[in-house]
Amino acid sequence: MASLSNSTNIFWQECPVGKLDRQKLLNQKGCVVWITGLSGSGKSTLACSLSRELHSRGKLAYVLDGDNLRHGLNKDLGFKPEDRTENIRRTGEVAKLFADAGLICVASLISPYRKDRDTCRAMLPDKNFIEVFMNMPLDLCEARDPKGLYRLARAGKIKGFTGIDDPYEPPLNCEIEIQQTNGVCPAPTAMAGQVVSYLQEKGFLEYQ
Repeated sequence: MASLSNSTNIFWQECPVGKLDRQKLLNQKGCVVWITGLSGSGKSTLACSLSRELHSRGKLAYVLDGDNLRHGLNKDLGFKPEDRTENIRRTGEVAKLFADAGLICVASLISPYRKDRDTCRAMLPDKNFIEVFMNMPLDLCEARDPKGLYRLARAGKIKGFTGIDDPYEPPLNCEIEIQQTNGVCPAPTAMAGQVVSYLQEKGFLEYQ
């Protein structure tokens, strides 16, 4: 008897309703808005504000929050480099499915390693991966410390914490960069507006 593995004897099943049909129904184009940055940089704040703004415009979006995913899909993963890579890979595959369904998928994860984010970008065709870099300085993120994680990391109670004893590799060619202006962080609505303006300009908010 031939042995079966996870990658053999499988075939892609095409369906009569495709991505273009779904985009036409929703009057928008599916894409992935990938928000990356240090813990405390404002990723979740932007994701929720962006989701709310898109909803108010009649556009269908769904937020994949890194912490939320670790309660279910990725609850078996830790924070070793190989686990972080698998965490991002799984999230990228799910985000790809949402985009194929015609939704605007907003993925909000630290995603510290450049190669992992680039792998997710390569999953999406036609420039449908929009990388948003929350470029906030470490001292600001640590001062905010909304979850108390920096304090624990500094005390040695958390090992491999991004920005403290594990690296964060900033994007080299992100589509959108959000940062302070004269030492002041933009308001959530302003950050969301910046992303919405980009989506509008690139034609994601209507079917053509």
